Amino acid sequence: MLLEKKVLIQNKTGLHARPAAQFVQKASSFESKINIIFEDKEVNAKSIMGVMSLGVGKGKEISIKADGEDSQKAIKELVDFINIEMPKEDHE
Repeated sequence: MLLEKKVLIQNKTGLHARPAAQFVQKASSFESKINIIFEDKEVNAKSIMGVMSLGVGKGKEISIKADGEDSQKAIKELVDFINIEMPKEDHE
């Protein structure tokens, strides 16, 4: 099932370096095909080079698109990661 959800990047560094690597690792744990859409670019969310190439900074909105058996779980967990786990990094 194809699902898509928009999410706002709220942590200080955006989707770069360690948060990007953690996001890719989490995305890779799902069977579904998962992409990130930012501005006019769409990349494979399981590719660290793809995710880093987007240059998503704080305050920017991305769309996460998942298509497959576990797409619902993938979207929920990836959105939770961005909204809950990534901002925690700012306080460490």
